[in-house]
Amino acid sequence: MNPTTLHTWATIAAVVFTATAGDILIAGGMRKLGDLDDIRAKSGLLGAIKAVLSSGMFLIGITCMALSFFSLLFALSGADLSLIAPATASLTFITTAAAAKFFLKENVDRRRWIAALFVCAGVALLAK
Repeated sequence: MNPTTLHTWATIAAVVFTATAGDILIAGGMRKLGDLDDIRAKSGLLGAIKAVLSSGMFLIGITCMALSFFSLLFALSGADLSLIAPATASLTFITTAAAAKFFLKENVDRRRWIAALFVCAGVALLAK
């Protein structure tokens, strides 16, 4: 594997990992908070904002999403958008489904796993 290809796939992996971590942490943080409409009804809009911004999981998730964005910029500085965009989007779909199943205990049905396999095949075709 040449250094350019290694750089490209390393940056894609960084985008995928940080985006997945961000999605899972934000979703987990929001689930722990509960219904924002209930919080807003009790504490007003500022109370709801304060509740969200005081959630450690939410803030770490936002940090991961920011890292994902900057990783994407780094990836785009060294590779074609026609590879980076579909590879990061599709691989993030797969890793987020797996992480949601294992960390958030979501029901990820057979149809989603089959779709994930097709996504993997598509990314493999792009990489050639």
